[in-house]
Amino acid sequence: MSSLPRRGKSVAKVPTSEELPSFLNSTSESEEEEEEWEPKSKIARRPRLPKKTEAKTKKAVAPRSTVARKMVKVAIKEEMDVSLPIAPVEDNKMQLLKLKEEDAGTKPKSFSRKPEVPKKTEINSFQGKNQNSLVSDEKPSTSDPVVKQEKCEEEFAFDEPPSKKIKLNACPEGKPVKNLGGNKIKEEFEMNWDIVQALSEITNVEPWVCANLIRLFQEENTIPFIARYRKELINNLEADALREVQQTLEELRTVAKKTHTMIQKLKKEGKLSSCLLKGLLNCRTLEELDHVSAPYKTGSKGTKAQRAKQLGLEPAALSLLQNPGELNLFSYIRPNTKGLANIQEVEAGVQHILADIFAKDKDTLDFIRKLCQQRYISIQSTLAKVSSKNGNEKDIDKFQLYHEFSCNIKNIQHHQILAINRGENLKILTVKVNIPDGVKNEFCWWCVNERWRPKQFLKPEFMRLLRSSVEDAYKRLIYPLLCREFRSKLTSDAEKESVMMFGRNLRQLLLTSPVRGRTLMGVDPGYKHGCKLAIISPTSQILHTDVVYLHSGQGFREAEKIKRLLLQFNCSTVVIGNGTACRETEAYFADLIMKKYFAPLDVVYCIVSEAGASIYSVSPEASKEMPDLDPNLRSAVSIARRVQDPLAELVKIEPKHIGVGMYQHDVSQTLLKATLDSVVEECVSFVGVDINICSEILLRHIAGLNTNRAKNIVEWREKNGPFINREQLKEVKGLGPKTFQQCAGFIRFNQEYIKTFCSNKKNELGSRALLTKAGALGKKKSKLTPCASQQPNPLDQTCIHPESYNIAMRFLSLIGGNANDIGKSDMQQKVNAVIQKEGLEGTAKRLNTTVHTLQLIIDGLTQPEGYDIRTDFDKPDFKRSIVCFEDLSVGAVLTGKVENATPFGVFVDIGVGKSGLIPVRNITEAKLSKVKKRRSLGLGPGERVEVKVLNVDIPRLRITLDLIRVL
Repeated sequence: MSSLPRRGKSVAKVPTSEELPSFLNSTSESEEEEEEWEPKSKIARRPRLPKKTEAKTKKAVAPRSTVARKMVKVAIKEEMDVSLPIAPVEDNKMQLLKLKEEDAGTKPKSFSRKPEVPKKTEINSFQGKNQNSLVSDEKPSTSDPVVKQEKCEEEFAFDEPPSKKIKLNACPEGKPVKNLGGNKIKEEFEMNWDIVQALSEITNVEPWVCANLIRLFQEENTIPFIARYRKELINNLEADALREVQQTLEELRTVAKKTHTMIQKLKKEGKLSSCLLKGLLNCRTLEELDHVSAPYKTGSKGTKAQRAKQLGLEPAALSLLQNPGELNLFSYIRPNTKGLANIQEVEAGVQHILADIFAKDKDTLDFIRKLCQQRYISIQSTLAKVSSKNGNEKDIDKFQLYHEFSCNIKNIQHHQILAINRGENLKILTVKVNIPDGVKNEFCWWCVNERWRPKQFLKPEFMRLLRSSVEDAYKRLIYPLLCREFRSKLTSDAEKESVMMFGRNLRQLLLTSPVRGRTLMGVDPGYKHGCKLAIISPTSQILHTDVVYLHSGQGFREAEKIKRLLLQFNCSTVVIGNGTACRETEAYFADLIMKKYFAPLDVVYCIVSEAGASIYSVSPEASKEMPDLDPNLRSAVSIARRVQDPLAELVKIEPKHIGVGMYQHDVSQTLLKATLDSVVEECVSFVGVDINICSEILLRHIAGLNTNRAKNIVEWREKNGPFINREQLKEVKGLGPKTFQQCAGFIRFNQEYIKTFCSNKKNELGSRALLTKAGALGKKKSKLTPCASQQPNPLDQTCIHPESYNIAMRFLSLIGGNANDIGKSDMQQKVNAVIQKEGLEGTAKRLNTTVHTLQLIIDGLTQPEGYDIRTDFDKPDFKRSIVCFEDLSVGAVLTGKVENATPFGVFVDIGVGKSGLIPVRNITEAKLSKVKKRRSLGLGPGERVEVKVLNVDIPRLRITLDLIRVL
């Protein structure tokens, strides 16, 4: 069999590359790839197209000039000469008919667009490519599989930009993939450093994982979606690590964007030189960028080096390094010119230029940074002289630890950096970075003898000038830059660590196990305005609200009212907010409980954070939810609901108002908001929401959704009734394929409710059909027949993503299971039998999927219906009695609940009105080990612990604790 001619090599004479215009003398990427895999077969003429089709083709590519028209004709002839296998007559007729229909359905295109090749040609030529090579050549993606179409011809864009190319993805979901197509990432703003490598070095994440994450973020995938459904691409990283990579990526892109903005600005002003361009493109941080670009900013008076260059001393400075034998500084003296009046001024100018060259050289800066890493660099803080005279004594005492403080920058704690920064901002502390003189001496010797050693012998006066220039560069330019870099990195690291800890605290609060099936009394304590009460049902309905005055001499009379309410609503759980009068209110209820005043009810109480409750009570959302309720009483309702369903209640409040840590106002508010919002989205998504009963506020925080999409879902639900399955989400306005992909796996359906609804609907449709004569409804009859999309799917109640439903059904067939048995004990037994026999990896290979995807499918099939991940977390600590601060003694063993976690320790509420501190040195991995799975090494709010009292400082109300174990 002879081979097909390769494209561009038909029998007809083709113009050479010299004869073709430059815009036609190029080969597209698809053509270069085609030469590697195009099959070989006999030459056969292509069937002639109908005249009408040919006319359309000619019209679509009609050029504006005679030469270009000829070139296009040649190109079209070449394309049409690519032969097809000769088919029987009947097949040819069908082929021509199909081509005619396809062309008839295509709108005529402008001549600026590339010519269309009939689809039949693409299909036949595409058959020659091996499917396996498709998978390896194309980049696996995270969206629906679509076969990438081959480019047909060169782009003919006469005086117009080429049309926008739509990026198509070609990767079947669930297939084992490790890398999305290499570590080479093309960024919008190119720098002299590789973004994948830089990201990997900063975050300590493997380069291939960083490359995958960059592509995943570019495709607008959310962190919850990536963390759950793309584990094989990210090496099973947790959400916290993903957030860190995402934030670092944004910082690097910000540097690149600002660098290119600065380059364009300097280029426009005529200040851009090749040396400056290289220096700018080498910048990795905003501090480096500011250092390099500061002298060239608009409004700058110019540096000493710039003023010396304006006097014409730059050739002298360069000559001293390259050709000192011919340098004569006396020739630059101009007695009447300031800066050149004498030899001293000339030498000073040359020194400033040399210092500027040294301070901006990449190798020089890399050397001094490496040198500093090997030496003892310390940060020191002292009491400012001004503050010691005029400052507030109370504020000064807060920073007593830092009045005379010094620490190695490698060992300093993050909370110490934030405290020092706060003291400096308040003008209470003076802070500086100390770099030893040995660093300066070694640096200067290296510059003179190694990096900037002249190419020829230097006269003694020139050698003295060179040494002075190096010392000037270090003292005036490099040392301040290093101090700024150290301070900036320390602050940035401290902020990031604190924000990450705030995120962990918030996650622990949001994932506190809900208290189901209880009627609760919420109490918002107060003195003058009384304590606000709210009783809510197990389904969060408001049963009663009231105000009692417990701390104004009416406590006994109000006790009767409280008892009557508790008995009336059969409520045995009291939730007290931790605000004003909390301790007094707690003592009041504890005393009544100890006296068994509420018998026969066995009443218990707990303390809950009311941070943000007052802000929410006056918000538009609260007014919409509780329009007839006084704002003061709304806070009591919110306090009770925080125990009943912490997640659903806390998402109503801005995350920063929930109170998740110290130094919350000392960190970047942009970074804090982005992290906390991401944590809320992660928690809501991982817990999942029932699409038919959840609130609009809760829906907003599902991955992929926002305010408008959540509103559209609620409106669709109100208009069309409950959702039957996940596929119906595609009918909601604003929910495209990408949004559906991101949110579908986190939305749940109560199958019992859906089956009841579908059964009632089917009966209703059946009765209507019996009452209606045949044909009376005409076309409307089809609307009464339930379509396939309105059938419930048992997999919708699981965490399995719709993209893996096919694999899940194959797995069910493999184990002999039924989708209706999801969550039952039989399903667990069948899964265990297969996995024990073939192993997890063997089963995954058999199903042609990944181990992570298979594990997710197994979890979804075996978890009981209504499974909630929050059951693995701790519940509120219910108490009946109270202990006073004075009752504490060293060595006493108590139980308590973690209130807050900080970089230096954990605060624990042990029920004495003042939280005790477990220093971070007393929290070891051995003490934290638990049977249940932990998210990260550390204690978070809401966890119950057993502690030992180490020290009690009554005057300063401080309690030091030791962690015994986590309960």
